[in-house]
Amino acid sequence: MPISTYIHIFGDNQITIWGLTGRERLQRMLKAHEQVTLVDDVEKIPMHANALFLNANFLFDARVLSALLGLDKRIALYSEEGCPAAIRTDGNQASRLLKNLNNNKSQNYKFVLLTMPRIDLNDLKIDFQQNLKKKDPPYILSISEENRSLLEKELFSGSYKGVTDLVTKWIWPLPAYWTTHFCVRRGWQPNHVTYLSIVLAILTGLAFWAGFFGIGLLMGWLMTFLDTVDGKLARVTVTSSRIGDVLDHGLDIVHPPLWYLAWGAGLAGTQTAIPGLEIFMALMFLGYIGGRLCEGTFQLWLAPFDMFIWQKLDSFNRLITARRNPNLLFLSYGWWVDRPDIGLYLVVFWHLISTVFLAWRVLIAWRTKNAEGTLKSWLQDVDPTRDREILAVRIFTRAPIDLRKPFPLS
Repeated sequence: MPISTYIHIFGDNQITIWGLTGRERLQRMLKAHEQVTLVDDVEKIPMHANALFLNANFLFDARVLSALLGLDKRIALYSEEGCPAAIRTDGNQASRLLKNLNNNKSQNYKFVLLTMPRIDLNDLKIDFQQNLKKKDPPYILSISEENRSLLEKELFSGSYKGVTDLVTKWIWPLPAYWTTHFCVRRGWQPNHVTYLSIVLAILTGLAFWAGFFGIGLLMGWLMTFLDTVDGKLARVTVTSSRIGDVLDHGLDIVHPPLWYLAWGAGLAGTQTAIPGLEIFMALMFLGYIGGRLCEGTFQLWLAPFDMFIWQKLDSFNRLITARRNPNLLFLSYGWWVDRPDIGLYLVVFWHLISTVFLAWRVLIAWRTKNAEGTLKSWLQDVDPTRDREILAVRIFTRAPIDLRKPFPLS
C-alpha cells in the first residue's frame, strides 16, 4: 500500500504570479499527486509518517516537486541564495522543525540550522519532459516584486512545447503572452477559450464550404492562436479539467481534415474547381491518417517518447511537417495569389510527402531498435547550458533563467 506524504506549506509571500500566490500555486500543483495530505497543523502528522515542508516564498518547477515527493530520505533542498526551499523530514521532527523555521521567519529562513543533509537541484535526477517534448533546466526561484515580471515570463515560456511547428514556436509567443495575461485579469478559464476555439473551428469550416476563403482563413488563424492560448493559460494558472483536455485534443485531431474537405467543396462553385475532387480528398485523408498512424506506431511499439524528439532531424521536421499551422500557410498563400486551388494542392501533396518521410523514420527506428535494443531521445544527452553552441539545443531548449537579466519569450 502506497505511503502517504504529509505536506506543510510555510512562508507567507502574498505576491501573485499569474494570479496565484506561492501557497495557492503549490496547493493546485499538489492536487495532481496521489497519496499526499495537506496539513496546516503539523501536530496532525503521525509520528513516523513522511513529511515534506514547502516554502511558499519560492516558485517550484513541477518536476522538482515530483522528485521531492519521490524521495525516501531526510534532506533539505536549498536555493542558490542559501534559503531552504523544501525540507523532507518525518512526523517526529515536524514540530521542532516548524519552531525553528518560525524563529527565522524575519530573515526569510536564511539562517535556519538544519541537521539533515543539504542538497541542491543538481542532486535531483530530472530528465526531459516527454509531455512538452523538451528539456529545460529545473528551477526553484525566489518570489519578489522585483522579479515578478521575469517569473511570469519564465512560467509562460516553460509552458511551451520545445518541439512544435514554426508558427507556434516563433509567431504566437508574444501575442499569446499578452492574451493570457488578459484572460487572467478577466478571470477567464482555459475551458472558456477552448469553447470559443470550437465555435471558430466550426465557423471556419462553414466559411470554407461556402467559398468565403478570406474570412474563413481569418477565423481559422484566430482559432489556432486561441488553441495556443488555452494550453498556456491552463499551465500558468495550474488549471485543468478532464473535459477541457478531451475537447482540446479531440478538436486538434478532428478539425484539420474537415477544413481541407470544406475548402475543396468551396472550390466547386468557382473557376478553380479541382477535377476528381473525391480522389484528391481521399489522398488527403490517406496522408493525414497515415501520418498519425506513423506517430502512434513509433510511440506505442518502438519508444516511450514522441517520435519528434528521437533524433535532431525529427525535431527539425516537426517545425514543418504536415500539421494544421504549416498547412494553413499553404492555404493562405493560395488565397493571397487568388488561386485557392493551388493552396489545397500544396496541402495534399505536403501531407503525402510528410507521411512518406514519417514512415521512413519509423522504419529506421525499427531497424535501430532491433540492432541496439532500445531507442533514446537526443534530449537525454544534452545539457541546455553546456551545449548552447549546438543549433538544435538553441532552438529546442532554453537556458536557465537568470533573474538579474531580462530574457525574451521563446
